[in-house]
Amino acid sequence: MAAPPSAGAEPRTGTAPSYGAATARQGASPTPPPPRLPRDFRGKGKWIVRDLGITVPFTWEGRGGDSQMTAGGPGYPIWFTNLIYHDTLYTLTYKWPGLNEHPCSRIPGFNLESLNQGLEKARYVGPETLRRTPQRRVNHWRVGVVLPELPPGNYPRLPLALGDIYVDEANRGTFWQVLQFGVQNLYDPELDEWLVMDTFEHRPGTVTLPQRCEPPR
Repeated sequence: MAAPPSAGAEPRTGTAPSYGAATARQGASPTPPPPRLPRDFRGKGKWIVRDLGITVPFTWEGRGGDSQMTAGGPGYPIWFTNLIYHDTLYTLTYKWPGLNEHPCSRIPGFNLESLNQGLEKARYVGPETLRRTPQRRVNHWRVGVVLPELPPGNYPRLPLALGDIYVDEANRGTFWQVLQFGVQNLYDPELDEWLVMDTFEHRPGTVTLPQRCEPPR
């Protein structure tokens, strides 16, 4: 979000399995390599904000290492875009219930390599099957940022960002489903949102920096 259904039990905040419930499979092989977002891709699906009862169209596209998520649009109750563009992370929320300010936030020094380095630290949950149409065999990963990370023991800790990531069993660069939970979901009362992909192709997409995010001249 403004920075991610079918059969089976719905998830509660910060939990998995997911929309189109995931079923664990037995006889797991050794731990596969972690998720890795490719340089070029394009996919369509849905963005789901369960506690608000909102589901909107969603696209996720990458080109040459830049990438862009877009959820909703002018005719929907929510509309936002997240971009990794020229070594900067951008978030622009055009519409959200109860939101009156719409700045474009920028985090310089963040790129595809930064994202994939973070994904390398993901923890493997196990192989699962997403019971959708069609069913998809996936590897389930969990990634998060918790402070303080160390030392271990009885210390108060704050989960800043957590995610459950489901990538294709045969290709760790094909992302079928993501749960986002944490401060990056600040606009959502339950702090969790889902992206569920219906298609994911490994060919270049379109990435466009909104005019509102362009630096002043």
